[in-house]
Parts: sequence; C-alpha cells; structure tokens
Amino acid sequence: MERILDVKNLKVSYHTYAGEVQSVRGVDFYLNKGETLAVVGESGCGKSVTAKSIMRLIQTPGEIKQDSEILFDGKDLAKLSEKELREIRGSEISMIFQDPMTSLNPTMTIGKQIAESLIIHRGMSKHEALAEAAKMLKLVNIPNAEKRVKQYPHEFSGGMRQRAMIAIALACNPKILIADEPTTALDVTIQAQIMDLIGDLQNKLGTAVILITHDLGVVADSAHRIQVMYAGKIIERGTTDEIFYNPQHPYTWALLQSVPRLDTGHKDSLYSIKGTPPDLLKPPVGCPFASRCEYAMPICKEAMPEITKMTENHEVSCWLKHPLAPKVEKSLAGGAK
Repeated sequence: MERILDVKNLKVSYHTYAGEVQSVRGVDFYLNKGETLAVVGESGCGKSVTAKSIMRLIQTPGEIKQDSEILFDGKDLAKLSEKELREIRGSEISMIFQDPMTSLNPTMTIGKQIAESLIIHRGMSKHEALAEAAKMLKLVNIPNAEKRVKQYPHEFSGGMRQRAMIAIALACNPKILIADEPTTALDVTIQAQIMDLIGDLQNKLGTAVILITHDLGVVADSAHRIQVMYAGKIIERGTTDEIFYNPQHPYTWALLQSVPRLDTGHKDSLYSIKGTPPDLLKPPVGCPFASRCEYAMPICKEAMPEITKMTENHEVSCWLKHPLAPKVEKSLAGGAK
C-alpha cells in the first residue's frame, strides 16, 4: 500500500513551572493511503498530543523536539514555516476536535464556517462556497441542509454539531482526516452513527483516517490497524484482529478487559487497572507500565523493553515477549500466550 504519512522519533514536551513534562517520547508510526489507524490509550497517554503534532498545533509552553520528523507528501511538516502549514491545514490534512461545541465558532453560522475553508483553499466565491456548504451538510446526513447552513451551532444537537465538524473537516477533500475522540459525550446510538458516517465518507472520498480514542469498542469495526499508547510511548501495534484476538502486552489485556461485554452479568464489576500512570516529569527508565503490571520482572524496572516482532504487522514492547525472557505461565483472562 502507498504510505501517505511517516512519523519518526516524535518527541513533544511541555515546559511547566515544575519542569519538563515529556508527553510524547520517541513515537514512530506510519499511515497508508485510504486506511484507518486507531491510536488508543487512557487519558494522558499522549495520543491527542501526537495527533495535534501532525498538524503542528502544539502551542507554547509545548514544543516539538528538533529531531522529530513528520513526513507528508515529500515534506517534513516539523520543519515547515507557519505560512506553508496554513496551505496544508484544512486542505490536505484536517482534524475533527474533541468537543464540537467549543471548536465551532458560536458567532458564525454553520454555513459560513464550512465556506471559510472553501474560499481560502479552493478559491471559491462566497456564493459558491455557501452552496457547496449545503452539499456537505447533505453528505453528512443533516436534513434540511439549505435551512441549516443559516443556523448557528447552538441550534444544532450534539450529534448534528459533530456532523457539522466532519463536514468542515472534509470540505476540501483532505488526504488525511484526524478524528480526536469524535464520539466523546455522545450517546451510544449517535456514536455508532458517527463512526458509520466517517467510514462511509472514507470509502467515497478515499481519505486516510487517524482515529484517536480511549475506547477500544469504538475501533473494533472501523480500524485496519491499532497502536496502543502508554506514558508517551507506543507499546503495542498490529492489525485490529491481532490486537483483539492475540494481544501481547499486559496493558492491552487490561484495556480489553475494561470494555463492557454482552456476556457479562449485570452485577459483575468491570476490570480496573491498579495504580496510576507514571509522572512524565521524571519518566521511568524501564517499562512505563512496570509499576502497575502483575507480571513485572526486575529487568522491567531497569531497562525499556526492546521491540519484539510477533508477525509482519504485530510488534510489542514487553520483556515478557523477549526471546530470552522466562516463560510466564500465569495468564490474565486468556490474554497471555
């Protein structure tokens, strides 16, 4: 498959009064044309910072480190000027932000907000852009689109605001769509509709999607590949089937166990991970999950685990899977193999 994005050694830090918070610590990944890559992990793991870094939306006191590379269409986005980036943002790479109510401008109609990028990036007249805005609202299944383009965000429901955000993001037919928690604060039915909509539009437009979420249930039917983040690092990656049916990292096992299942009794408690994530002001020298892991060995706290290749697409950073590690018989709900 054609590779459209290649991120190498991405490091992002925030300079605070307490010191340097290392939010993203040497992340590598790629995105193929037309595929959906899911980035999953609990809050604070660095997934949203990674997404914003691709569009260079990290603001002071944040900093993308000098040796980071974000290669897109033959250009290193980490090295481009702000003027060059403005030509790419919204036209070739677009983003759906977490909260549509705070991301949409409350003083502008929905139609004008969609038209804005069409005028800037596609050179349309105001009249042409508003007509195209109505077409985009129809495309994302908003009824009475001609009427809705004249309305303001507060006149839309939560699900419709999220659809409007998708319309804005896709208005210029970008090559990459970054969806940062696109179903947050929506009920389950609307969540499914939004994910189906993104999938349908991806098939029609051929857009590659990076899906940022903490909910593995959201990505089960929509992602081609999944990478699991913890404490600013990618600790496991693979195809969706490999992550769901043959997970290798104890953190991935725990994430999967925390997802509600249809065969779980209504009185059964969901699994929760003991402890708290490490302080990224002083990241651990070993595996960042070691202090919370039931299978941690002495070496886990002494050195960062090497990457072990399980299959062509499946990699894990865990000492348990290292060829020289002792065999661990104990398993976590069938997760260990």
